[in-house]
Amino acid sequence: MNVKFFFVCYYDYSVALCDVENAIVKLKSCLREAMGDDLGDEWWAQGEDLGGGDDTHDTQAAAEEPKEKVAKKRKLKTQEPDKVKKKKTVQKECFVAKEKTQPEDKKEAKKPKKRQKKKTITDVLATSEPAPGSPADLRSLVQSHFSGTRSVIEQEELNLPESCFLMSNDLTHSLSSYLKEVCPKWAKVQKQHTQTRSVVLLIVCSSALRTIELIKQLTTFKGEAKVLKLFAKHIKAEDQMKLLSKSVAHIGVGTPGRLSTLIEKEGLSLQGLRYLVLDWNYRDQKQRRMVDIPEVKAEFLKLMETGIITKCQEGAVKIALF
Repeated sequence: MNVKFFFVCYYDYSVALCDVENAIVKLKSCLREAMGDDLGDEWWAQGEDLGGGDDTHDTQAAAEEPKEKVAKKRKLKTQEPDKVKKKKTVQKECFVAKEKTQPEDKKEAKKPKKRQKKKTITDVLATSEPAPGSPADLRSLVQSHFSGTRSVIEQEELNLPESCFLMSNDLTHSLSSYLKEVCPKWAKVQKQHTQTRSVVLLIVCSSALRTIELIKQLTTFKGEAKVLKLFAKHIKAEDQMKLLSKSVAHIGVGTPGRLSTLIEKEGLSLQGLRYLVLDWNYRDQKQRRMVDIPEVKAEFLKLMETGIITKCQEGAVKIALF
């Protein structure tokens, strides 16, 4: 029984082994056709070597490492554009911020520079003494004022000859002492004057307050002469015209604006006028002369055009700069 059993088992094992060999041959042929590779005849017999071969495993790992490195580099390359874009956006934000700050810088740059203060009359007089007025000052004032609006011929007609000027004040005289110098025969002249709406001596000053001051300074000079205040403050032109027409006045003291108005309205005549005294050298609190104040200057030049320049050219009126 044992021998029989042994033969039966051996037969089954040999049949199974043949089947396995046939299967391996078929598998080998299939692999050759599929992979196109020459495999060894005994590749199945080297299963142990394949399972425990360190060299092949290392070579495979070494072959796989470059692939991983390349893959990592590719990932970095794909990420680089994003980083660059982020940097660009940051730069744009900074650029926009600079653009916002640029107008402020421009505003600061466009701030007007502090202009140097122009020298005022006070500053000039602080470094130098005031010079007394002269006939040349009045002539240049008239010429410069009318040069832009008058022709050459008309400017010549407004020229003031040297003969029409009296001695100018050298800043050492009071009003009374100065008038005594330029009008030595005043007592005789005032007696001969009998015309109404006219005066013999006309004093032109810058303001009403200055008018009152000058009238007070006339006490030692005027004698029996009658003096009129001819300014616009608190006194109507009609009232002044009535005073001029009712009685004989010898001296008139006033401002250029009111004097021009009275002459234009024929309330004041120039027929009896002999002396025109200009309060030229007086300076107010701001150290301005009469001709330094724009409004007074314009009114004064208008007054000169009312017929005074013509009277001066004829020799009937003399001009004195006090």
